[in-house]
Amino acid sequence: MRLSSAARAVLFALALLTGSSAALADEGAVTLVFFKGGWIFGGSAGKGVLTFKGQTYGLTAGGLDYGLVFGGSQTTLQGRVRNIRRAQDIAGVYAAAGMGVALGAGVRGILLTNQNGAVLELSGKQIGLMANVDLSGLAITLKE
Repeated sequence: MRLSSAARAVLFALALLTGSSAALADEGAVTLVFFKGGWIFGGSAGKGVLTFKGQTYGLTAGGLDYGLVFGGSQTTLQGRVRNIRRAQDIAGVYAAAGMGVALGAGVRGILLTNQNGAVLELSGKQIGLMANVDLSGLAITLKE
């Protein structure tokens, strides 16, 4: 099947439009430190920073967990946020299902997406006594 030159031109234009929105997206560096604790229900609260296009922005983070949650821990995560056009795109609600165990020190890694399309890729250390198999939500806000 051969495409007419008009059909090829339309497909080429669509590819350019689709590619241009992704090309406009950028990435930044993220560090989050938060404390988590609970018994069945759990919660977490913390803060961090986003470095994006040479600027540093303060972040606050908090969330709720439900499932098998036991103990308390401090987690320090570092990584990047992808697919953002402006710093405000990192703000939003991130949901995840996960499991982990930390006795003393453990390693943690997460990959999350919010409603703005921002993708967090973070890894780091978890210190404390914590066991979890849960559904969790993390809300990140940008400090003004």
